[in-house]
Order: sequence, then C-alpha cells, then structure tokens
Amino acid sequence: MAWTKYQLFLAGLMLVTGSINTLSAKWADNFVAEGCRGSKEHSFQHPFLQAVGMFLGEFSCLAAFYLLRCRATGQSDSSVDPQQPFNPLLFLPPALCDMTGTSLMYVGDLLIIMAQIIVAIQMVLEEKFVYKHNVHPLRAVGTEGLFGFVILSLLLVPMYYIPAGSFSGNPRGTLEDALDAFCQVGRQPLIAVALLGNISSIAFFNFAGISVTKELSATTRMVLDSLRTVVIWALSLALGWEAFHALQILGFLILLIGTALYNGLHRPLLGRLSRGRPLAEESEQERLLGGTRTPINDAS
Repeated sequence: MAWTKYQLFLAGLMLVTGSINTLSAKWADNFVAEGCRGSKEHSFQHPFLQAVGMFLGEFSCLAAFYLLRCRATGQSDSSVDPQQPFNPLLFLPPALCDMTGTSLMYVGDLLIIMAQIIVAIQMVLEEKFVYKHNVHPLRAVGTEGLFGFVILSLLLVPMYYIPAGSFSGNPRGTLEDALDAFCQVGRQPLIAVALLGNISSIAFFNFAGISVTKELSATTRMVLDSLRTVVIWALSLALGWEAFHALQILGFLILLIGTALYNGLHRPLLGRLSRGRPLAEESEQERLLGGTRTPINDAS
C-alpha cells in the first residue's frame, strides 16, 4: 500500500529531527568546561541530566495537546480526545522503558544491546496503547515525558551521592552530578544551545515517531529510525567527529537494502519482470498454436 502525503511528512520529520537530536547530544558531549568548586576543565559527561532534558522536551508535547484541545472546544473536531476511556498511568511502563533505554545509550556502547531490548519493549507497549485507546500522539508523548521527567529528576538526588568509580564522567566520581553540569553550562553557554536543540528536537522526533506507530506500525517506526544513522554518520564525518572506516559502507548498504525490501520498493521491479515474461511466453504460444490450419488440424 502506497504511503499518504501525511505519512511521508511524518517519516521525513522523524528522520530530520531524530538526526538533530543525536547530533546535538554529541555536540554537548564534545564541550570541555570548568565545573563547580574550582575543578579543572573536563568534558560534559552528564547522561542522566541529558535524559531529564529529553523528558522535558517530551513533556512539552502535553502542553501542546491541551492547547489544541482548548482551541477545539466548541468545535466538531474530536481528534484530540480518545474514543475510549484512557488512563494516563498506562504510559508509565513505556516511560520507564524510555528513561532506562535512553540513559543507558547515553552512558556507553557496552550497554547498547540492553538498551535496545528495553526500547523494543517500549515500542510494543506504545503501539498497543495508541491503537487500543486511540490516544493522540501529542498526549502519548507528553504523558511519557511527564512520568519520565518527574521520576528521573527525583533520582538525580541519590545519584549525586552514589559513587560510580571509573564508570563516572564527573570529577566527584558519582553516578551523576547535576550541579557540576549547571556550572559547566554557566561557563560555556554553547552547551545550553546544544541542550536546547536536544530538548526541542526530541519533542518533534517522538511526536513523529508515535504518529508513525499509530499510522503504520512500531516496526516501520524502528526501520525509519535506523535510517537516521546514515545521516548522523555522514554529518559526523563532515564535522570531523568520527573516523572513516570502509567497512561502514557495507553496513549502511545492507541497512538500505533491508529498508527497501521491508517497504516493498522491490515489488514494482518484480512486477515489471513478471509482466514481461508472460508477454514473451504468450507470443510464443500464439506462434505455435495460431499458425495456418491444415487438414490434420481440422480433423482434430
């Protein structure tokens, strides 16, 4: 089935804003600035605080949802209201998965496999709830953002005191040091610009993602999400953030071929080939059976 213009718009929005989100987070990580208490310059390594900012961006979608609902009051437009009873706590499990998966991916590559499993659970739960309760994408993203923002903000307090040793990226060696992050932002304002780009882009990215889940499926959403890796890789090479490896080309070719096969882009080509073969066979059959009739043919 061909995609509608709205579905193509959502796919493009998801690709662009998702790429901006990852690149802005990488940009923030590359900054070096002094922290609190006269500490030496060090890189901005605050994964859990960045995750809080991500949930703040998602939470803003809930404000946008209620603004749209107030605007639709008194009109016949009911697209911003669920058609079935909806309990916001349904989105607590996906929010917890989002919080855990995103934080783990921010921490390091060693935990990516675990993070992907958790994200897969999140995608399945979101698809189930948005289909079953017909939840507006803005409300779904905003509700997840609310839960994630509140829970992770509270967890920043004990994280400030939990020692993490070499696993930590801040001078105090704790799991997270939010105060050190704010001091670094104060001394290097460009970090705030990067964080603002991360917060704003995640709102549009997750809105587009949930909309794709509702319009198509969670599988399609993840296939599209994998495509932004190509954009991020190309821009990272151009900015000098990544080193080029020839084997990556093969990996991206496999990724693109798999995406094309999943979306059925090979079907028109196969259709042309299948239409071409019957024509040749039919002409050969007509040549053999449609020749000049003979008495022997007539006798049959």
